[in-house]
Amino acid sequence: MRVKNTKNSRQFLINCRGKLLTLQSPVVMGIINNTSDSFYDGGKYKSDKEILIHIERMLTEGAAIIDIGAVSTRPGANPIDEKEEIAKLLPLIKASLKEFPEIILSVDTFRSSIAKAVIEAGAHIINDVSGGNMDDKMFETVAALKAPYIIMHMQGTPATMQKNPHYENVMDDLRKFFLDKISILKSFGVNDIIIDPGFGFGKTVEHNYEILNNLEYFRAFDLPLMVGVSRKSMINKVLDTKPEDALNGTTVANTIALLKGADILRVHDVKEAIEVMKIVNALMSK
Repeated sequence: MRVKNTKNSRQFLINCRGKLLTLQSPVVMGIINNTSDSFYDGGKYKSDKEILIHIERMLTEGAAIIDIGAVSTRPGANPIDEKEEIAKLLPLIKASLKEFPEIILSVDTFRSSIAKAVIEAGAHIINDVSGGNMDDKMFETVAALKAPYIIMHMQGTPATMQKNPHYENVMDDLRKFFLDKISILKSFGVNDIIIDPGFGFGKTVEHNYEILNNLEYFRAFDLPLMVGVSRKSMINKVLDTKPEDALNGTTVANTIALLKGADILRVHDVKEAIEVMKIVNALMSK
């Protein structure tokens, strides 16, 4: 729900199935990849207990949302089946809610059946990297669940998206994508919508930086804007580094994103993202 618009900021209120997320100023979403092959932290956690310890750390450092995924969507990845995805997600969701009752949980999935199961288990937000393109029942499912929905743009699928991505005009293509998808979502009665331009998902390095440079363009949708650039190849290819060494580059990119209107930063490193926000807030308050 739209709340207020000021000169330097926008304010939104997201109803996370009874828990209110106020985006009066930007917030951080902490990433949990319960996968074996994600591009940065795949295989890092050997048990749900280790994940819960990391979730506690991210919440302590200031994360407003925790985003849990069980399917790698790195370039070239092939998805695990639904049975394995749900087996990785449900116990972790239940344990997280028991350990941290005030937590706001987002689940990273493109499958409507998984969306239904995780929301019924107590999760709050669905984060769909495919924007509904990989499951034509996703929009009606999210509407029935009355769950906030993060709609991300991706050209192709994770298995194919980085095989020569091409646009006539990347900003125009993203504009049309979001206009069409938002219209459909609203026709289903979904109002708590967050948009994500999908850095690294079917984009060249040049596409990614054109989007970052024009990020304020997405403010016209009058919806919360999420940015996920954390340790991605758009940083590594410019700096000639690896994901594990890309924290400094991530910090720079997150700073630019905030200055250009991002409302949510989706990150692996919560403490550093919070520090970026504090500096940018100090700057913007002058």
